[in-house]
Amino acid sequence: MLLGRVIGTVWATRKDEKLEGMKFQFVRAVDTDYKPLNNFIVAVDSVGAGAGEIVLVAQGSSARMTWLTKDKPVDAVIMAIVDRLDIEVPESEWEAELQK
Repeated sequence: MLLGRVIGTVWATRKDEKLEGMKFQFVRAVDTDYKPLNNFIVAVDSVGAGAGEIVLVAQGSSARMTWLTKDKPVDAVIMAIVDRLDIEVPESEWEAELQK
């Protein structure tokens, strides 16, 4: 899953008929301090997220497991709006692991 911030909406008047009625959000990945990263994704919104909200995005086959996206040509879906992120391991510990 990807942690990201909704930064906009994607409008498509022409699309596969299986995508009719779906809302597409433009999401920018963020780190654990909610600082923006340099990757972006367009995701189907299954939870009613709005601009500026922090969300969890599932990708790949997992994106097609929600009630809204089942059997649809979807590769990314917003599955949750994040209320809070609690990191309980000191940053020095997990940062060291990332450097290996």
